[in-house]
Amino acid sequence: MDEILLETESKMQAAIQNMEKRFTNVRAGRANPAILDGVMVSYYGTDTPLKQLATISVPEARQLMIKPFDKTSIGAIEKAIFEANIGLTPNNLGDSIILNIPALTEETRKEYVKQVKQIAEEGRIALRNVRQEANNDIKKLEDITEDDKKDAALDIQELINTYNKKVDELLKEKEQELLQV
Repeated sequence: MDEILLETESKMQAAIQNMEKRFTNVRAGRANPAILDGVMVSYYGTDTPLKQLATISVPEARQLMIKPFDKTSIGAIEKAIFEANIGLTPNNLGDSIILNIPALTEETRKEYVKQVKQIAEEGRIALRNVRQEANNDIKKLEDITEDDKKDAALDIQELINTYNKKVDELLKEKEQELLQV
């Protein structure tokens, strides 16, 4: 039974980490190298993550600088950023690429808040699925009493309550970050 609780908690932590990772992909008007995490560059015929081909730095609050390790890949990197459709236009400086992050409009901010709320709801759904799975595992156990099963279900409910509070806190933080001008 303890094994089920530990496994449940680790799955819930994984769900929260996944949600946090997805939150970082929603940009808040500030330069964040995580915006480029999904960008794949066709490098010598192989799709390669951008962060493996270049260093990505933040020289200013609303600017990203990409310095490729191999200067010949700069055109491919520029093309990959265009094709990634992340709403940023690369400026090729010859040896590096600058991405200027535009200020967010009020409408865009509200759209991003909706997106973040959707991600948070998907996180809650993942937590509920983990709880359901754990409760089913407990019901299948035959070598424990009904009272122990009920106690375990209560422990799992406490876990999900704790993790739902985390979801709410993370959502509130991200909303404030997005709505900050």
